[in-house]
Amino acid sequence: MVAGGGNLLYPCVMLRTLRSFIALLALATAYARGGQAFAGSEIYVSGEESGEIIVVDVDRDEVAARIPVGKRPRGIKLSRDGKLLYVALSGSPRSGPRVDESKLPPPDRAADGIGVVDLAHRKLLRTLPSGQDPEAFDLSRDGKTLFVSNEETAEMSALDLHSGKIKGKVAVGQEPEGVTLRPDGKVVYVTSESDNAVFAIDTKKLTVLGRIATGPRPRGAVFTHDGATAFITCENGAVVTIVDVAKTAPAGSIKIEPRAKTVLGPRPMGETLSPDGKTLYVSNGRGESVAVIDVATHKVERLIDGVGARPWGIATSADGQKLYTANGPSNDVSVIDLATGKIEKRIQVGGLPWGLVVAPSGR
Repeated sequence: MVAGGGNLLYPCVMLRTLRSFIALLALATAYARGGQAFAGSEIYVSGEESGEIIVVDVDRDEVAARIPVGKRPRGIKLSRDGKLLYVALSGSPRSGPRVDESKLPPPDRAADGIGVVDLAHRKLLRTLPSGQDPEAFDLSRDGKTLFVSNEETAEMSALDLHSGKIKGKVAVGQEPEGVTLRPDGKVVYVTSESDNAVFAIDTKKLTVLGRIATGPRPRGAVFTHDGATAFITCENGAVVTIVDVAKTAPAGSIKIEPRAKTVLGPRPMGETLSPDGKTLYVSNGRGESVAVIDVATHKVERLIDGVGARPWGIATSADGQKLYTANGPSNDVSVIDLATGKIEKRIQVGGLPWGLVVAPSGR
C-alpha cells in the first residue's frame, strides 16, 4: 500500500505485461524476418550419410535444425552475402579404403549437383548442375561462379550461378578433391589425390597454368592472406606441402609427428587459417587430432589430441578463440578452446559429419 490508499500491484502487473509483450514481439519479428529466432552461435555441418545440413547451436550444445538437401552432401560454402549455403551433392555410393567397389550399388547421376540452401528459412531452394560426383568447390570473388571438383571424371567444372549452367570444364589429375581460390581470384588450385599433385588453373581462361608435386594423397589447399604461399594437406604422407605461389613450385614440407598413439598416426585432411593469418590448423583424420602450425616459421607448435574419430571439416570462430571440427565416425562436432588447447565439448549431431562452416556474424 502507499500513502493515500494507492496500490502498487496494478502498475507492477502492467509493467510485467508490457515486458512480456515486448519479448513476444521481438520473437515474432525474428521469425518473420528469418523463420527462426537465433539465440547463439551457429555452425553448419554437412551430414554425408543423413543427406542433410545440420545446424548446430554451439552455445546450447544442441542441434537447432536439420535441412534435407539430397544424397551425400560434402563440401559446403557460404555465399558472399552469407544468405545462402552451397553444398556439393553426389549420387555416387559412399566407399572407403577397404570397400570392394564392385559390390556397391550403381551411381545415381540425377542426384549430382550443387544444392542452394536458404539459411533464413532453412530450406533447399534448388539444385544446380555440377558435373559428375562433385566433392569440393570454391566461390569466385564476385560471387558469380563456383569452381567444382568432379572426382570420377578427373575434371574441374566452372558453374555460372546466374544462369545455372556449366560454362566450362578443365581436365586435371585423377581423383580431384580440394578446390581453393587464390586471394586475388585469378587462379584456383585443385588437388589430385591419385597424381600427388595440385593443379593451378586460370579462372578466366579455364586453362592449366602449372602442375605442382605434393606429398602422397593431397586433400586440401589454403593460401596465406597475401597469396604468396599455399599449404597442401597430404593425407598419406602425414605432411603439409608448402608451395611457392609465384614460382608455381613446391618449397618444402611440414612433417606432422604424432604425440598420442593412434592406429594410423596423423592423416592431414582439412585445414583453415586463423582470422589473423598467423596460424594454420590442420585436421588429422584418423589420427584423431589437430595440428597447430606457425605460418611464419612453418613449425608445428602443438598437437591437440583426442578431438574425435576422423576429424575433417574444420573452421575457427570469427574472433579466433574457438576451433570447430566435424568428426565423421564419431558423429559429433568438437569445440576447442584455442587459448588452452583443450576440447571444451563434443556435440552429438549424427549423420556422418563431413564439411563445416561458421554462420555469418549476426545470425
